[in-house]
Amino acid sequence: MTKTLYAEFTVKEGSETKVAEMMTELAGRVRQEPGNVTFLPYTRETNPREYFVFEVYRDEEAFQEHITAEYGRKFNAELAEHIEGDGSVLTWLTPVS
Repeated sequence: MTKTLYAEFTVKEGSETKVAEMMTELAGRVRQEPGNVTFLPYTRETNPREYFVFEVYRDEEAFQEHITAEYGRKFNAELAEHIEGDGSVLTWLTPVS
């Protein structure tokens, strides 16, 4: 069964360009993971500091490989300096049958 979620966070004022660059680089890397199905970062149309990232992985194993990737750890550590709050808020999703 696929592992599906969205992550959301708000970028601190002044960090918009840096985080956009970071997200672009991260998206390119995650999309190359063998178990990644979808990785789509968005910003809110009315507030480009608010990010929403829709993610789908082939299964739990693929998701575990994703969250243990060294580049992801480095990304999250750097992102923490540029966002409001303690980190991304994750929402787990299940398909409607």
